[in-house]
Amino acid sequence: MTKRALLSENDRSLFRQAVADAKPLPHHGKALRKQEAPPPYPVQSQLDEREALRESLAAGWTAEDWLETGDEPNFLRPGLSRQVLRKLRSGAWVIQTQLDLHGLDRREARAALADFLASCVKRGARCVRVIHGKGLGSKNREPVLKTKVKHWLAQREEVLAYCQARPVDGGGGALVVLLKA
Repeated sequence: MTKRALLSENDRSLFRQAVADAKPLPHHGKALRKQEAPPPYPVQSQLDEREALRESLAAGWTAEDWLETGDEPNFLRPGLSRQVLRKLRSGAWVIQTQLDLHGLDRREARAALADFLASCVKRGARCVRVIHGKGLGSKNREPVLKTKVKHWLAQREEVLAYCQARPVDGGGGALVVLLKA
């Protein structure tokens, strides 16, 4: 059965009468195209991270904060609570992406780090890992990038804090970095 057969002659006549004085719209020469859907927005992840940051900023100093010592690399932007660094160190923030600088020289590593951070901020990533390595393949087995990366990160305005990664996340060969929202 075709669509034409579904309508009676009376229905077709009534439709023609109803649209008898209708005129076609003028053609503007524009092609209409279907708009792509925007990328998904991780609402719950954003809410969880905002709450973790709020808790970190609101918490006071504890005895453990005063007793924390060690030579692990860390950085905390002035004005932020030490709780931010503690939560970052404990793995409370989920690492969303990473950059591996193995095999790059200083110049390449600095450019790669700058591009990576800009990309992360643009995508809304808050917690990232930067793998600088332990320097075992370097001259004199000294970690060249480790010191440089710490310095470069501290200079970046979008970096709120960083600390040495937990052993499961790379230990002394990586940093976990918290970025501004």
